[in-house]
Amino acid sequence: MAAALAPSSSPAGGGLWDAHVHVFDRDAPVQAGHYRPAHFPLERIEAVAAAHGVEHLVLVQPSVYGTDNTVMLQALAARPGRHRGVAVVDAGVGDAELDGMHALGVRGVRFNRVSPVGNGPAALQALAPRLRERGWHVQWYAAPQHLAEIAALHGAGGAGAGIPCVLDHLAGMYAGLAQGDPAWDHLAALAGHGAWVKLSGWYRLGCQAPYAALHGAIRRVAALAPGRLAWGSDWPHTAFAADALPAYASVWQPVADALSPQQAAAARRDAARLYA
Repeated sequence: MAAALAPSSSPAGGGLWDAHVHVFDRDAPVQAGHYRPAHFPLERIEAVAAAHGVEHLVLVQPSVYGTDNTVMLQALAARPGRHRGVAVVDAGVGDAELDGMHALGVRGVRFNRVSPVGNGPAALQALAPRLRERGWHVQWYAAPQHLAEIAALHGAGGAGAGIPCVLDHLAGMYAGLAQGDPAWDHLAALAGHGAWVKLSGWYRLGCQAPYAALHGAIRRVAALAPGRLAWGSDWPHTAFAADALPAYASVWQPVADALSPQQAAAARRDAARLYA
């Protein structure tokens, strides 16, 4: 692991980033039909990340809480200026609420094409002007078959044109996806529009540790979006039982193994450009 930098007063000051984590409060209400998560407070991931030289976190609103961002926002408020957030909001959210989120460190809105309760293109159409005003980005949790639609939304004349696009979990490019699958062309189009890709969620991509089956896909994605990669641990790894979480270093290792040392190091630093 790379050595830690000296603590900075704000994310813009540098340091290493984990660009995709979730925080959970066991007492917070959850969406009907969803699981009830274990208690995973901010202090716990901060301690784990700090042990690996990572000082800045991007707190992503999990689907289990829907558009109630309270748990994430309280965590951001506890560490003013240190971390960043990605919220889930509905099309009718008020400007004052968005401004309050911005003041706490929210810099994007997540759109989920995987979860049945996720929002999608219609919400983007309504929210896009306000996202542009605030300099926020759009974060997509999507599968390969959704990339054509997302590319159209972020292309010329699309609802998301000119809004930075971030694709979760290697843009969904799962282990075993054919080299000639059309999704690769759509991902290339998105990269051409300046899209970022999160190097995260390996276990969501049909792969098991040590995730060597994804090395080729990681390299291909890195070649498509140079300088626009952001590593995320996906802590606390909701695909696993609370008492059987992957080691934090184990979800970094595929990046270190697949990419050059320079590319790998950049994937934990370049997020400062996106989230500052």
